[in-house]
Amino acid sequence: MSADKYRRIQRDLFLGIGAFTAVILLGTLWYWLVEGWRWSDALYMTVITLSTVGFLEVNPLGDRGRLFTIVLIILGVVWLGYVVNRFTEAVIQGYFRNGFKIQQRQQQMGKLSNHYILCGFGRTGRQVALSLKAEQKDVIVIDTDPAIVESAQSLGCPALLGRATRDETLQQAGVGQAYCVISALPSDAENLYTVLSTKTLNPEVRVVVRANSEEATEKLNQVGADAVVSPYMAVGKRMAFAALRPQVLNFMDVAIGGNNPAVYIEEILLTDGFDGGQTVGEMGLRSQTGASILAICRTDGTLITGPTGQTSLQQQDLLICLGTDKQLQAINRLLYKAP
Repeated sequence: MSADKYRRIQRDLFLGIGAFTAVILLGTLWYWLVEGWRWSDALYMTVITLSTVGFLEVNPLGDRGRLFTIVLIILGVVWLGYVVNRFTEAVIQGYFRNGFKIQQRQQQMGKLSNHYILCGFGRTGRQVALSLKAEQKDVIVIDTDPAIVESAQSLGCPALLGRATRDETLQQAGVGQAYCVISALPSDAENLYTVLSTKTLNPEVRVVVRANSEEATEKLNQVGADAVVSPYMAVGKRMAFAALRPQVLNFMDVAIGGNNPAVYIEEILLTDGFDGGQTVGEMGLRSQTGASILAICRTDGTLITGPTGQTSLQQQDLLICLGTDKQLQAINRLLYKAP
C-alpha cells in the first residue's frame, strides 16, 4: 500500500467514526434537552434507534420527536454504512498490517543512536545508502516521494516521508542522537535549509552536504556544514585522476569503495582512554600490527602526512590508517592496551 493510500484510508476511518459519534451525541442531546428525558434514557433511545433493533420508545414521542427519530435513523444508517465500507477496505488493503509495520519502524528508529540520516534518496542518495549499508551502518532516509520511501525501505533502510528542511521531520529521524546527517537533495536551497535546521537542533552532529555550484559551496560552509561535496567537481577530478594515475585510483577504489576490500583506510580517534606521550616507533605500531599510519590530524588542524617513528601521539589525535581488517583491529588493541 502506498503512503498516500494509507493516509487516505486512515483519514476516512477517522472521519466516519467521528461522524457516527457525532450522530450519537446529537440524538442524545435532542432526547435529553428537547424531549426532557433523563440523559441515560436519551442515550439508550439513541443507541437502540441507530442499531434498528426494533425496541419500543423509551417514553412516548410526539410528531416532532418521531420526525427527528426518522432523520436520526437515516443519518445513522448512512454513516454506519460508510464506516463499515471504509473498515472493509482497510482490511482488504492491509491498512492494519501496514500500520503495525509503521509502528515497528518508528520504534526501531527511536532506538537508534550514532546513526546516519540521509536526506534525499535520488541517484546520489541511493549510492550513499548502499555504501553505508555495506559498512553495516544504521541509516534513516528522508524523502518527499512515497515511491522513493518504499524503495528505501526495500533496501532495509527505515524511511520517513517528509521534508528534511522541517525540524519535526529531523526530530522524528533522531537528529539529536545521530552521528551524521547527509543532505543529498537536488536543490542548493533545500540543502542550505537542511544544514541550518540540523545545526540548530544538534550543533554537534556532523553534516555532509551536496552542492551544485561554487557559490552554494561557500554559503554551505558559512552556515556550518562540516563537508561540502560538489558532484561535478568530484567527477571531474576523478576522471582526470583516472587518466593520469589509473593504478592509484584503482587502489583507492578497492580501499574505499569495494564491496569486499582486501585493505581498508580507516580513522582511529585517540580518545581519553589512550595513554599518550609515546612515539609511533616506541609503540611498535607498524612492526607489531602491519598496519600503516598514513597521516595524523591534530586537534589544532595540523595534518602530519607520512609520520615517522619519532612522531609522538597525543590524545584526540585522529589517525588515518591503512591495513587489512585484522591489522586494523590489532592496532586498536595495541593503542588501548587491550589483550
